[in-house]
Amino acid sequence: MKKYMVIYRSVWMENLQYAVQIATGYISYFIYIFVMIQLWNAIYAVPGERIAGYSKEQMIWYVIITEMIWFGAGSATVTRQVSMDIRGGNIAYQMNKPYHYTLYILAKYMGEWNVKLPMYAGFAVALGMVMVGRLAEFRLTALLVSIPCIFLGIMIHGVFKICISLFSFWIEDANPFQWLYDKAILVVGAIFPIEIFPEGMQSVIKFTPIYTVCYGPAKLTTDFSIRKCVEILLAQTAYLAVGLGAMFFIYAKGVKKLYVNGG
Repeated sequence: MKKYMVIYRSVWMENLQYAVQIATGYISYFIYIFVMIQLWNAIYAVPGERIAGYSKEQMIWYVIITEMIWFGAGSATVTRQVSMDIRGGNIAYQMNKPYHYTLYILAKYMGEWNVKLPMYAGFAVALGMVMVGRLAEFRLTALLVSIPCIFLGIMIHGVFKICISLFSFWIEDANPFQWLYDKAILVVGAIFPIEIFPEGMQSVIKFTPIYTVCYGPAKLTTDFSIRKCVEILLAQTAYLAVGLGAMFFIYAKGVKKLYVNGG
């Protein structure tokens, strides 16, 4: 574990040096949130109206939080680096290092988003308070629970992104699958809460990573309940365990394929 902490610290310190560059992403984040605010202002035509159980303020704060996670968790390490290492042959060098390659990538990923996410979180709160105002339903308890939920959600996101990238052992390019996964998370979990969709579709979404990555943390922050908290934490724990198991399994199969083919 100590070696992964060293990797994490080195990447974290390296990313601190690029804090100004990271902050340039605020422009894209602001534009996106501004557009979504105008959209929901138009949809919520009647004051006090609720859609799928959400007030206008809750819906906008939901999007602010999910997009904060989306922008803060973005990383090329779990997508392009893994695919390039496999396709370029660098994986043959990396897998002989005194660490597990996938855990090395996860440690690097943590070092990156541990810098980006707090920066986006501060900007998101400031932006939300100025453009929307304080959320009346917000409780401090929700924030205390949401923070570990956000961390778990991002780790699940990273693990599944790595799993997709590891398919580069068998296919030429895993980027189309990354694109499909990203768009599913963005449309179903980030832009709209799952309550917006038909009940049959909601049941399906609850059995996908979408439920645990963006929806869960944002839901607890904007509309906290003990029942929903327990449900989301259990789902996140299960998905993280399944994701890690799948990651190790796919990697082991890929390495075996390299050995068999003389890689």
